[in-house]
Amino acid sequence: MCALAGVSRASYYRSLAAVAPEEAEMSVRTTIQEVALEHRRRYGYRRVTMALHRRGMAINHKHVLRILREDNLLAIRHRKYILTTDSQHDCQVHLNLAARMTLSGVNQLWVADLTYIHLRREFVFLAVVLDRFSRKAIGWALDRTLAARVAVAALRQAVARRQPPAGVVHHSDQGVQYACAEYVQILEAQRMIPSMSRPANPYDNAACESFMKTLKQEEIYCNAYRDFDELSAHLEEFLDNYYNRHRLHSALGYRTPEEFERDAAGAGVAVSPSATMSFFRHPEIYRSEGAAMASGEPGEPGSPAHRLDESPAGYSLAGCSPAEPTSASPALDNTTGTKQN
Repeated sequence: MCALAGVSRASYYRSLAAVAPEEAEMSVRTTIQEVALEHRRRYGYRRVTMALHRRGMAINHKHVLRILREDNLLAIRHRKYILTTDSQHDCQVHLNLAARMTLSGVNQLWVADLTYIHLRREFVFLAVVLDRFSRKAIGWALDRTLAARVAVAALRQAVARRQPPAGVVHHSDQGVQYACAEYVQILEAQRMIPSMSRPANPYDNAACESFMKTLKQEEIYCNAYRDFDELSAHLEEFLDNYYNRHRLHSALGYRTPEEFERDAAGAGVAVSPSATMSFFRHPEIYRSEGAAMASGEPGEPGSPAHRLDESPAGYSLAGCSPAEPTSASPALDNTTGTKQN
């Protein structure tokens, strides 16, 4: 080619070195734009980078961040917060079991929560139920009132979809919607074990709180819904299609929930009968007892006591009150989950 064109090979290679990197950069930029727009600017630069790696491209996350910033394709982020949990009630609350569990399969721990959504003319409320192992949304319900029926509807949908075995732990906050008689009756009928977070401690239900943040930032705040029906249609598409089947989750090794469950099924752990429980001991007590056992002498009499929020067996007692007698329990409205006068 150089001989026919009458140019030296050195000139050809110099022109190739100047043109090829620009073409490669444009190819990378085009692919990044496709990924960002495919997910409607929900993906941050880390997930975009992992999506490119899954397509066989070798690229650094800093390079992706620079291109997203230059093309104004950074993920949309908003921060808002309104309290929706009413834990000032006389219903029975339960021990926090979720913090002690090490999961090995699906249908071992379900987590549930409520949030609000602001439409143009009203507030509506969304209740969700997730399988903690795969973070898959297995039940959800939307309502115009923050009554117990919205949480009950989400739980019924989750039960209908998963048909859980006996012994599934159901974890939630101490809101009256989850502590009311109607909700507890469904848990008892399905032989599920209730578990609740400590008051004003969102970290106990961090997986569900993280899901709510993802939902708000990647779907709710990106749209202006006209009415209840339009919101319901968008939520169904986001939860059942996008979130469960297409969105990569960093906590799952950048896999989708359904892909994660399929991989677990292939590994033979998806139908594991039960999770394992961990028990905590005070480090000073553990050291003093360990030293005593090694030396054959009794432990130190001045060893510190257990923390106030732990029993000797290690269960957290914070936010837990003993069950009241039936005669002392208030009458509950099964529709609203509130006391009747």
